[in-house]
Amino acid sequence: MLPTWPYPFWIAHRGAGRLAPENTLAAFKVGMEHGYRAFECDVQLSLDGVPFLLHDDTLDRTSNGHGLGCQLDWAALSKLDAGAWHSPSFVGEPLASLAGLTALAHDHQLALNLELKPAPGQATRVGAGVAQWLHQHWRAPVPPLLSSFEPEALRAARSAGYPMALLRERWGADALPLAQQLGAVAVVCHHATLTAAAIKTLHAAGLKALSYTVNTREEAQRLIAAGVDGLITDAIDSFRP
Repeated sequence: MLPTWPYPFWIAHRGAGRLAPENTLAAFKVGMEHGYRAFECDVQLSLDGVPFLLHDDTLDRTSNGHGLGCQLDWAALSKLDAGAWHSPSFVGEPLASLAGLTALAHDHQLALNLELKPAPGQATRVGAGVAQWLHQHWRAPVPPLLSSFEPEALRAARSAGYPMALLRERWGADALPLAQQLGAVAVVCHHATLTAAAIKTLHAAGLKALSYTVNTREEAQRLIAAGVDGLITDAIDSFRP
């Protein structure tokens, strides 16, 4: 467990929720303009091993590219337009590399929750590759929190020594033992199934409890009353950190 929990309570989902094209540097800048200093985003590896930000396996939804992102090298990925799909004001916004995001985080003292987001069959490669890149390049005082739905990605990243969180779509009795087996410091669970009892169970074991994607005041208030340690939200214009 971390000696102290260094991450802000409010975490902007994919940079700025729905206010900007997700996982782009423009989105993080919009999030910063709304007062956020902690951000969640999705990281995978290009064909030539460059960590970059993309939620889906494929490029089609959030860029003018097509097919699996992991099958193109960074030179090709960096030329894609990742902003036009969102709105005209973001036309020409490129995909973000982890290097670009890291530079922004270092300059502005941002905390990052990096979700390891491997395409099928890429879990070990992404976990190990991202962890190795961070070991070589991360210099900010607050370490990134690595999270994933894929235990194999977290296992591959574990040797680098960064704090890790197990992501779950639903809270279940197996979440705590799996998190402990992986050496995770937290469990991040979908808000609909994260109960006060689950939070208490995690706290009793020395782990933190976080929740995604919390966009209503009623749900935020319920989880805060239950003792949650962090909330990931799209509604950055509704919740002020």
